[in-house]
Amino acid sequence: MSLQTEVMTAMKAAMKAKDQNALASLRAIKSAILTAQTESGASGELTQEEEVKMLQKLVKQRKDSAAIYQDQGRDEMAQEELAQAEVIEQFLPEQMSEEEIEKVVASIIEKTGASGMQDMGKVMGLASQELAGRADGKTISGIVKKKLG
Repeated sequence: MSLQTEVMTAMKAAMKAKDQNALASLRAIKSAILTAQTESGASGELTQEEEVKMLQKLVKQRKDSAAIYQDQGRDEMAQEELAQAEVIEQFLPEQMSEEEIEKVVASIIEKTGASGMQDMGKVMGLASQELAGRADGKTISGIVKKKLG
C-alpha cells in the first residue's frame, strides 16, 4: 500500500476519533506528499526512498520546534510538536538500535580503512547511504565520531 493511501486511511480514522493532533500530523504528511509529487514532475509518484526522506524531514522539523518551545518555557506547545512527531514516525521504517548502527559503522570503517577524523566524511557518506531511513544522521554522526576519535 502506498504512503498516500496509508495516510488517507489514517486520516479517516483520526477524523472519526476526533483526534485533532493526529489529524494535523497526517495533513502535514499529505501536504508534503502533494508538494513532492508536484516537484517531481510528470510521474507524480514518489520512490520509497523519497518518502522516507520526506517523513524524516517532517519529524526533524517537529523535534526542532519542540526544542525551541522548551527553551522558551512553552512546554504545552513542545508536547504538541512531539506528539505530532510520534504520529509521523509511525509511517517510517523501524529504526535500528545503537548497537546495530555501531556494527554497520564498524564494518564500513574496516572496509574503507578509515583511521581518523580526516576520514569522517567518507565514512558518513557510506553509512548514511546504507542506513537511510533506519537511523537518523545525528545518531550515525555521533557513533562515527566515537569510533574514529
